[in-house]
Amino acid sequence: MLQIRQLFILQNVILEKFKEMSMLENIPNLRYLSENNFFFVAGPCVVENEAMPLEIAQELKRITDKLKIPFIFKASYRKANRSSINSFTGIGDEKALETIANVGKELQVPTITDIHTAEEAQIAANYVDILQIPAFLCRQTDLLIAAAKTGKAVNIKKGQFLSAEAMKFPVEKVRSAGNNQVMLTERGTMFGYQDLIVDFRGVEIMRENNCPLILDITHSLQQPNQSSGVSGGLRNLIEQGFISNDLCTAYADRGEFKMLTVDWNRVNKELATS
Repeated sequence: MLQIRQLFILQNVILEKFKEMSMLENIPNLRYLSENNFFFVAGPCVVENEAMPLEIAQELKRITDKLKIPFIFKASYRKANRSSINSFTGIGDEKALETIANVGKELQVPTITDIHTAEEAQIAANYVDILQIPAFLCRQTDLLIAAAKTGKAVNIKKGQFLSAEAMKFPVEKVRSAGNNQVMLTERGTMFGYQDLIVDFRGVEIMRENNCPLILDITHSLQQPNQSSGVSGGLRNLIEQGFISNDLCTAYADRGEFKMLTVDWNRVNKELATS
């Protein structure tokens, strides 16, 4: 059973059985690929201080080592797309990036963070192994090309406003810069103004791009821009599997998730046989 002290979003679970193994093998320190397991990208929403990310990552690594699950540590160094002007955005770019890099070095795990402008691509690339393109920015050509030119793997989150078919264009932009290390993330589709749904028909469509496909579980279950002024997670759904026990003091997604314990042996077994 798992129980930790800080905000802990288990964010993305792979939908593939490593069809694109060669691309994943290029990611530094990504272990257990030969286990034919799912992998996940997990970590805090944003770096809130210098201690919290390592604490979370240590527990995640313990679990994934035990179950032989490939694990990528994810944290944002700055949240640039918050709804409220009063929302916490970060502790400073350089300090946060150094914190993420230290997690990768100390635990020997790959790291990923999101970038927001073309100018940030090379800066972040000096600290992490994978660059993530936020969903709202997935059509920004300059941003995609800049990320590609760093030589790092690029994870593109599908815009909530885009069809699955349209995601071939961001993939093409990255590959046009000579970088074939591309992943896609499904993170839900707008259903009206305040709801997201996951259209699983889009999974097979996006797999046609011949790159790993990830499902962002937490954000796909959101009700965006709700009264909390933060992420708007739909508690009754998200509480089925994603946890924290210190959300009263968490700066991001505060009040949106209940603390849970998760039997990861059961989760792993069910995913392996599904």
